[in-house]
Formats: sequence, structure tokens, C-alpha cells
Amino acid sequence: MSKNLIWRGLVLLLVIGLGTIYVLPTLLTMGRDDGLADGLLKKILPSKTINLGLDLKGGIYLVMEVDLNVAVNNSARRTTDDLRRRLNDAKVTGFKLANENSQDINVELDNQLSLDGLMTVLNDQFPNLRIASRDGFKLVLTYTDDMVAEIKDLTTKQALETIRNRVDMFGVAEPDIRPQGEDRIVIQLPGLTNPEQAIELIGRTAILEFKLVDNGLKSPEEALRDGPPPGTEVLFERRVDPVTKVETKIPHLLRRQALMTGDSLVDSRAVRGQQFGDPRVTMTFDSRGAREFADITDRYVGRQLAIVLDNQVYSAPVIKTRIPDGEAYIEGSFSIEEARILAVVLRAGALPAPVSVIEQRSVGPSMGQDSIRQGLTAGLVGLILILVFLIFYYRYSGLVANLALLFNFPIVLGCLAGLGATLTLPGIFGLVLTMAMAVDANVLIFERIREELRFGRSPAGAVAGGFNRAFWTIFDANVTTIMAAMVLYQFGSGPIRGFAVTLIIGITSSMFTAIFASRWIFDLVLSQRRVKTISI
Repeated sequence: MSKNLIWRGLVLLLVIGLGTIYVLPTLLTMGRDDGLADGLLKKILPSKTINLGLDLKGGIYLVMEVDLNVAVNNSARRTTDDLRRRLNDAKVTGFKLANENSQDINVELDNQLSLDGLMTVLNDQFPNLRIASRDGFKLVLTYTDDMVAEIKDLTTKQALETIRNRVDMFGVAEPDIRPQGEDRIVIQLPGLTNPEQAIELIGRTAILEFKLVDNGLKSPEEALRDGPPPGTEVLFERRVDPVTKVETKIPHLLRRQALMTGDSLVDSRAVRGQQFGDPRVTMTFDSRGAREFADITDRYVGRQLAIVLDNQVYSAPVIKTRIPDGEAYIEGSFSIEEARILAVVLRAGALPAPVSVIEQRSVGPSMGQDSIRQGLTAGLVGLILILVFLIFYYRYSGLVANLALLFNFPIVLGCLAGLGATLTLPGIFGLVLTMAMAVDANVLIFERIREELRFGRSPAGAVAGGFNRAFWTIFDANVTTIMAAMVLYQFGSGPIRGFAVTLIIGITSSMFTAIFASRWIFDLVLSQRRVKTISI
């Protein structure tokens, strides 16, 4: 046997062996919920497995819409505050700024000098603002179209990343989260069966603020009746009686300006109180946040500090002493599961704008099992028919093609497992399609070998000529299919991407087995003895 045949055989053995090793964890964990059993196998074998998609495992499918207008309005409100500070820094006087929860900033000026100062600050520091209308010394400022488009794009990207972080922290395996259009996000959560819990986890805006309780002349009840004083607001705290489960809402009159936000939060955990075991959420701040919290608690000893999340008061404890270690906690009328969700959304960060569910579907595990069974049955029937046809039509050469075809399974499944890919029902169909593509390549090669034999070539020459002449035809056909699959992967949803992944890997594997493995088997047989004819 020549050295060329030996190294080619070793390459083939290495590829098939690696594929088998990578697919073994998937086969060993099939039907188990606890993963690969502890022991020697767990230490030796790779940790990644083939994950089942939503249509096979069951789970939740959500389409959520991001309120981009709210994001633009919030940005305009922050820009209004920033503009006010910059005008004060520039010693501009005689101006009033107002933002009525829109992207417009209303400006009232006293004289031409104030107008000149405003225009100087706008030209130098606010290139993204333009004058929408003007009436004397009254102006309406608004964002440029490019700025609005940029805010919306960044908001969608930030919402996508925040949702992905929350889902990852919640422990959902192989979620599929991707944008759809300008303001929608598609979320697929395999294995999750509680849609209300998923929506609660994902849809929380999670804007954490610390606000001082107002101890002015008005009580919360009077503020509700007559309207809150300027610079204050009334927010409610939800309390549930532990015995009767009756829910009440307690009003709190708070200073509108937050003393501190959750931007400095670095960790959040759901725990139980040491004294009564009530669920609570601990919060830990970074060094900057710890200094701010220490200053706040030092300055307002004896006052109530309300912990506000998404405009709901969770607790309003009295500050008894300075808290220097940057740790606080939220306690209220919630269960340990609600505390865990609250800790997750705080840890993952706040959504930049509210999101709402516009489509919701649940896929049951039983439907997934039926899909797996039907898909595997279809694949097995197709495989048997292909194997029988090749032997019937190409005789002993059909056995070579069948052997090369079977080599595809450990290679393809090993690649899917090594990538930690998600297998969907269309992905199973992709595997069936690659079997047909592999057969197609062998058919082209065998027909070329038949032509060479009809021209009087020797068996070895016919095999060499058949493989060489069919190579570029096979290559062109498969490369164009791979390019189409890449487009499907780039723009398709979860199941379509699963189909594209298996198709790309399957076609690459079928090219390898049809061209490399089949050729090696033919050359191995021809090198062992003098062959006068080929059964083809």
C-alpha cells in the first residue's frame, strides 16, 4: 500500500473519529435531564451537545415591540436638563426650558441677548438639535432626523442586549433572540413552559431610583386630592396581607428628582431575611455608587428614603445611620420567585424603553416529540430507499457510495454537537436533503466513470478520470447551494437558521465523503489486486 493511500486513510479515520467523539455526549444524554453522568466519560468527552429547538423541545415564542417614541422622549428630557446646565455654565440668563413628554423642547427667552447666548450654545454643543418653529423670543427645538433614527436604532440594540442578558441569567438553554424590523424583537425560549413568568422577566423596564420622601405641609392623601406640590409626585407601594391576601396600595409623596439611580448597581440577589425569613432582594453598588449611597444616607439620617422601581415604591425605610459599604436591600410583599425575577432584571440592567407583547405562542413538548418521531421516521425511510437504489443501480460501486453516505452521519452530527448548534425540525429535513445531495455527487462521479469505461479506459484510469471530470461540476453545484443557505442563515428566523446550519454542514460533509472518501475506497481496492472490470 502506498504512502499516499495510508495518509489519506488516516485523514478519513481522524475526521470520522472526531465526529464520533463529539456526538457521543449527545447520544449518552438523550432522554436525560441531568446531563452526562459524572465519571470518567464526563472528563474525557466534550461538554457541548446538540440542543433541541423550540419546535422539537417545546417552549415559548414571543414577539415584543419596543416603544421607540418613549425612548426619543426620554432622550429629549435628558437633553433638556443638559441644555439647562450648559446655558447656566455659559452665564446665559433670562430663559425658561420645558419638555412636555415629547421630543420638542419649548424655550422662552427674555431678550435678544438671551437668544444670542442660546444660539451660541446650540451651535457649539448641540449639533443634533434644530429649531422647529420660532415666534419672537419663543422657540421650539427638536432633534434632527438623523438623531431620531440613531436613538431608535440604539434603543432597539440595547433592548435586544438587555433581554438577552436577562434570559441568560435566568438559565434558559439555547434561546433565540433577534430583531425583526425596526422596533420588534423575536424571542424563542426552548424548554420554558410559563409564558407569564417569561413576560414578567423580559418586559420589566427595571428603572431603579432612590427618592426622598417629602415631609412638607401636605400629606400623600392631600396631594392625591389637591394635586402634589411642585417638584413632587405621588407613587404607590403595594402591600399584601399575609393572612387574607388582600392587596392594598399605600401612597407616598416623593421628591420628583431622584437622589440616585441603579446605574451603579453591580449585583443583585434574592435572599430571605434572617429574622422572619421574608423574601428580599439585596443590592451591591460599585465604588462610585457606594460613595454616593454613603453620602445620601449620611445627609438624610432620620428621613425616609423610598426605593422605587418602574414608578412603584417597594419600600421606604427610615435612614437610621450612614451606610458606608454600598449595600442595600428591597423588601416588600412578594414571593421568593418574584424576588428572584426582580434580582435578575436589576442585575441585567434597565430596558431603555417599555416593551409590549404583540404575539405569544406556546409549543408543547408532546408536539415536539411527535415532530422528532415523524422527522426521524421520514429520514430513516429516505435513507433506506437511497441505499437500496444505489445497490440496485450501481451494483458493487453502489456499496462504496452507501459506505461514503453513512460516513456523513458522524461527521455532520459531530460538527453540530461541537458548535453547540440547535437542531430544529427543518434542520432534520436539512439532514435528509444532504443525503440526497451526497447521492447526487456519487451519481455524477459514477456516470463519468461509465463514460470513461465506454471510451476504453482501464478501471484505474476510468476511476481517476471520472473523479477529476466530475469534481468541478460537484463543486459549483454545492457552493451555490451553500451560498443560498448562508442567505437563509443571515435573514431567517430560528427554525430556518437551523435548516441553514445543517444544510451547510451537510453539504460540506457530503462533498468530503463523495470526493475524498469514495475515491480512497476505490483506490484502495484497485491497489490490492489487478481489477479488469468495475461493477458499476
